[in-house]
Amino acid sequence: MNNRSLIASTAISGLLALGALGLVTSANAAQDGAKEKCYGIAKAGQNGCAANGHSCQGQAKADNDPAEWKYVPKGECEAAGGKTSAPGSTM
Repeated sequence: MNNRSLIASTAISGLLALGALGLVTSANAAQDGAKEKCYGIAKAGQNGCAANGHSCQGQAKADNDPAEWKYVPKGECEAAGGKTSAPGSTM
């Protein structure tokens, strides 16, 4: 393989890799956009993040604490018995 072929092959491989990365990133962004925080439905140890004095996910102490949240598919929160706004918020 001569230098020109090697350079062309490397360039094409790089472009294909970047294209694949773009598709994965776009799919993840679309997937994240289809979720919402749902308060009051997280089971102990299954919360999303930061509430009740702890630092982050997986630290909820009780089931269905109204201050704890987790992500659910958009539109399913209230059907699961939760709320899309934090307790005490005026949303």
